[in-house]
Amino acid sequence: MRLVMPLAHSRSQPLRIVVTGAGGSVGRELVPRLVADGANLLLVGRNPVALGKSFSGCKAIGYDEIATRAIGYDMLIHLAVLNNNIKAGYDDFVSVNVDLAIETYRRAREAGVRKFIYVSSIHALDPSASSFYAKTKREATKRLEAMADGDVCTVYLPAVTGEKFSGRLCVLNRLPKSIRTVALALFSTMKPTVSADRIAAAIAEISEPAGPSDARMIVTDGQTENLFFAVCKRIVDLAFAVGVVVLFGWLLIIIGIAIRLESRGPAFFRQMRVGWHQRTFTCFKFRTMYVGTRNTGTHEVSASSVTKLGAFLRRTKIDELPQVLNILMNDMSLVGPRPSLPSQTEVVAARLRRGVYAAKPGITGLSQIRGIDMSSPEKLAISDADYLKLQSIALECYILVQTAIGKGGGDKLRIA
Repeated sequence: MRLVMPLAHSRSQPLRIVVTGAGGSVGRELVPRLVADGANLLLVGRNPVALGKSFSGCKAIGYDEIATRAIGYDMLIHLAVLNNNIKAGYDDFVSVNVDLAIETYRRAREAGVRKFIYVSSIHALDPSASSFYAKTKREATKRLEAMADGDVCTVYLPAVTGEKFSGRLCVLNRLPKSIRTVALALFSTMKPTVSADRIAAAIAEISEPAGPSDARMIVTDGQTENLFFAVCKRIVDLAFAVGVVVLFGWLLIIIGIAIRLESRGPAFFRQMRVGWHQRTFTCFKFRTMYVGTRNTGTHEVSASSVTKLGAFLRRTKIDELPQVLNILMNDMSLVGPRPSLPSQTEVVAARLRRGVYAAKPGITGLSQIRGIDMSSPEKLAISDADYLKLQSIALECYILVQTAIGKGGGDKLRIA
């Protein structure tokens, strides 16, 4: 279904947008949608004559004309890029992905363009990605942020879908339409994708005076409507929970007895948490602290409140294993944002603003392997929102592997 968000919304005049790199695969899908939504476009390219012929009805200019011809325009969308599929040297990537972007921004600022949207890829979000493309896109973002005065937004995109598919998805063009939809859903289960319609809607959102002011935005279709992803994730969750109970039930009993022997109190710790769709539920864990410890966020609790066995259980994340009961009851998933206490109002509010409660909470998650905990509510909510937008089987596997090798050790305790 087409997302419709008129670009002239709440304006007496249509939104005026400058677009570079319109001849690329993303531009060919996006430009017709922007025009259909009422935008007045000025296209920029190295060959403006050919560009004008490709998009009849749109004005086209060269890069050196931006400062004089883009006066009065609301935003510039910089799509021009040297992609991974091009064989070129590092200097060539720098020339297009960094130098051209910086020069285009300077010319747009000279023309008084209000907003500069630098389009990048989610591939560049991974600091370990060392391709020439990823390195130069990260460098351009860093330099633009250093120069900007709140007028730059980097938009990160996965594979883009539209009337025709390109890149890794081009094989879908050969399939009948009826099969293509199913094949795309299956591909999207493994890796995030985004429709050109959703990109156009995101641009409309950024253009609004009261729109998001973040310096970065990840735009994907997400997995909330992908039945294949939901089924696959639930099967993995149930397989894990049942496997733990069947194979390690004896170990859970031994750990429970050891906890009771070390300090007085129950083996299990039960606590109300805020979960899926902001519903509260009872979260189960092995007790790692002495009875009588204040019921609050872990980062607000002194390290002296933790028992010797509890310190080991927390460090190895074994204390989380009773949460398989929460998985079986469908309150939690293996991977997802860590559930907060209802009393952690800053975390709840920050997550609510960013739509994080559309995701089921998890035993481990992206924020945890990034080392972000409840002590940084806004930073945590941003990272949790990233997870929601980047959800895929590949990301779930990555988070689980990172957790298994020791990342994501839980909320930090107060030293004293």
